[in-house]
Amino acid sequence: MTPRTIFLLLVSCAFLSSCISKKKYAALQSEVDFQKEEMARCATLVEDFSLKLKNCERSNDELRSDLAATQKELSLRQEQIGDLKDQISDVKRQRDQTVKQVGDLTVLSQSANENINQTLSQLEGKDKYIRLLQEARTKADSINLALAVNLKSVLQDGINDQDVDVKVDKTVVFINISDKMLFKSGSWDINSSAMTILGKIARILQSKPNLEVMVEGYTDNLPIARPGIQDNWDLSVKRAASVVRILQKNFSIDPNRLIAAGRGEYNALASNDTPEGRSTNRRTRIILMPKLNEFYDLLDGDNVPK
Repeated sequence: MTPRTIFLLLVSCAFLSSCISKKKYAALQSEVDFQKEEMARCATLVEDFSLKLKNCERSNDELRSDLAATQKELSLRQEQIGDLKDQISDVKRQRDQTVKQVGDLTVLSQSANENINQTLSQLEGKDKYIRLLQEARTKADSINLALAVNLKSVLQDGINDQDVDVKVDKTVVFINISDKMLFKSGSWDINSSAMTILGKIARILQSKPNLEVMVEGYTDNLPIARPGIQDNWDLSVKRAASVVRILQKNFSIDPNRLIAAGRGEYNALASNDTPEGRSTNRRTRIILMPKLNEFYDLLDGDNVPK
């Protein structure tokens, strides 16, 4: 083989070798590009699947939350059903009791009607008694009012209105008399001028023998220091007793109708902080009231309709 031939062979081999390498490179490059495209596509798929996974997890959380809420609601409904069952049991029990009571009422109806008629008859009798009491009270009020008017008419002649006060209080008539009209300061001896007013009152008492008479003595709150008098209680009692004695001895009022009582410095009409208030509190009260036995007779159980 000639050198030229060898050279040509070598050149041909080199050329063939160069051609094969370029083809492999092109093939490899094509494969690389394809793999890149596959990787890009896979990355896109992975991203899509990741997004879908997140959505599935979020949906799963929502489903869990809905399930918990549904279970809670179910538990509440079961409690309500239990309460309703209890209510139904109570209603049934009440129904049974009502049926029993209706049966009892049916059995007792005849006896109840008889009792009602008897009660109505008793109420009718008691109603008559109540009307009787009301008429008696009205009559007593009228008598007391007339008595008060009579006393005011008799006592106003020659007497200062501020020194004598006549009032009606419920079932009684009372006369407040200032102490200066009856006594000297700190004394329980009756003034001679007091005979006039006590005489006028006595004439009224003589015309009303069905009245009892209570004489109450009152003082101010200033302590008293005088021989024969221990305190204001003592002075108030002595003054009431002095008035009672005059009514009995000088004007012949039945002592069985007379009561003497002392109230001391208590039950004041005004404040004892001023001279005017103390003057108002120093008083004698004569109370005219129906005899207690008349009320006892009226309230006697034998007089109440059966």
